[in-house]
Amino acid sequence: MSLDPAIAARLKRNDAGLVSAVAQERSTGAVLMVAWMDDEALARTLETRTATYYSRSRQQYWVKGETSGHTQHVHEVRLDCDGDTILLVVDQQGAACHTGAHACFDADVLLAAQP
Repeated sequence: MSLDPAIAARLKRNDAGLVSAVAQERSTGAVLMVAWMDDEALARTLETRTATYYSRSRQQYWVKGETSGHTQHVHEVRLDCDGDTILLVVDQQGAACHTGAHACFDADVLLAAQP
């Protein structure tokens, strides 16, 4: 798969050729996780509607839930105004975080909302 050249031209990648990707839960609006994508991962995601990311530590693609069963069905993909962040609006099945938590931002609240 290859990414549409018009989309590829809008991306601002880091030195490793990656763009940050934020997964947001469609039903609640909660931010579930942040990962990385390159052109191929984005192309796969757009084609299949299944979240595909690039693992920096393993140096390979991973389809969310392929081994854990905790899948992300992608409803929308949006590019921010600067072209350096991708937003995936997803239906999450199971945990989004590798720790088993529903979201990666569930544990360490540094500043809580005031009543």
